Amino acid sequence: MTLDDDLRRRLLLDIIRIRMVEERIVDLYPEQEMRCPVHLSIGQEAAAVGVCSVLDRTDWVFSGHRNHAHYLAKGGDLKRMLAELYGKATGCCGGRGGSMHLTDLSAGFIGATPIVGSTVPIAVGAALTAQMRGDRRRVAVFFGDGAMETGVVHESLNFASLKHLPILFSCENNLYSVYSPLSVRQPEHRAISQLAAGHGVTVFAVDGNDLDQVTEVTRSALKLIDSGKGPVFLEFSTYRWREHCGPDYDNDIGYRSEAAFLEWKKRDPVARIMELVEPGSLDEAIAEIEAEIDTAVGFAKDSPFPDPNSAADHVYA
Repeated sequence: MTLDDDLRRRLLLDIIRIRMVEERIVDLYPEQEMRCPVHLSIGQEAAAVGVCSVLDRTDWVFSGHRNHAHYLAKGGDLKRMLAELYGKATGCCGGRGGSMHLTDLSAGFIGATPIVGSTVPIAVGAALTAQMRGDRRRVAVFFGDGAMETGVVHESLNFASLKHLPILFSCENNLYSVYSPLSVRQPEHRAISQLAAGHGVTVFAVDGNDLDQVTEVTRSALKLIDSGKGPVFLEFSTYRWREHCGPDYDNDIGYRSEAAFLEWKKRDPVARIMELVEPGSLDEAIAEIEAEIDTAVGFAKDSPFPDPNSAADHVYA
């Protein structure tokens, strides 16, 4: 199966929108008004869009520190996302969370946290809740290759397999955990998906920069989950263009080469689909996205900061 032209066009625009939002963050970040770290998904947006396009709005999604793409792909509110990055009261977490703690319950984006692997057991708990309630809801959790080196992720995979939970584990393997390549962290002869398979879950490994592949493998995974044969683990091969944390490029500091970056850039998910689109056919839609981003930035900058008297609100022990 392949995507039809109308769906491919819509999903391409979703990818372009995420790319444009994050490129605007790159432009604005040096102003020093966003006082939180940002982890950008530029270059690896297809995995987020492909997976979320197949999910229902009522399905639940969890993510980690690199979560902008997942939040937007699941239908999160752009104005509230940017306001959160600016620490404003109108942000999706009231200005208290910043880039790494986005949430939008109305879109089914339950939340994200920066501790590597930490949302995986929470997502498994949510899947257990859905199973016990019998509400047919699926849960998807996004994480990077580094999370596969945390014990709690393996405990979570084992428990999800034991209970046949309706959960989709989506691993975006961009080859690096901060500055450490896979070669210094895991044996060369073993794939990440093989680790997951050892827990008795169904696994698929595909090109995470190929939107058609991501979408189709997610459809296959959800069919298994809906039939009670979950969980499913997806390994998406991809690559982040920017530095681990921040808006800049970092190919000059020695942990990866410019040649490798340029090779991966040839697999840009946007460029690969644009080859299938008639030149100029997206100009009007892209202009609308640009205007939407302008409005969202204005909303974020003009919004008030939280009242200092509310500093203890939402704090509990």
